[in-house]
Amino acid sequence: MNYATVKEHDTANGYGVRVSLFVSGCTHHCKGCFNAVAWDFNYGQPYTKDVEDKIIRLLDRDYIRGLSLLGGEPMELVNQPDIARLLRRVRKELPNKDIWCYSGYTLDKDLIEGGVAHGEYTDEILSYLNVLVDGEFVEELKDLKLKFRGSANQRLIDVPATLREGKVVTFE
Repeated sequence: MNYATVKEHDTANGYGVRVSLFVSGCTHHCKGCFNAVAWDFNYGQPYTKDVEDKIIRLLDRDYIRGLSLLGGEPMELVNQPDIARLLRRVRKELPNKDIWCYSGYTLDKDLIEGGVAHGEYTDEILSYLNVLVDGEFVEELKDLKLKFRGSANQRLIDVPATLREGKVVTFE
């Protein structure tokens, strides 16, 4: 996996001050995407253990609320092994940090068993998330008043409640 950038102090992609990892590679190619440069799977730099260690160090500060994953597309099947390894470490070493993931894939269609983005690591990744912002960005539905998402079709999903209840529960 490659990554485009790591933001050390992000306040736009989830509640509180966050560390955000922008991965490279996306097959959605949404019209009007704010980060089209990261569509290329080879864009940026290789994601290494040193990068992962840096993210853990950045997260391990009292004023950092959590981690946000963006892209590109974190849930592309090719990105999922590295994402799973990172989230496994975050949950083990920093269990009080929350984790948000932004994905153009939809939870109840693409990320379920049999979905186009469901693979060996998908269920594990979902088990670590607090919030999933799902759905492709749709330029015609763009709304600057929406919190933490770009278009009205995108949902903020409370992942633990969704997994518990067996149906999509939105995050308020």
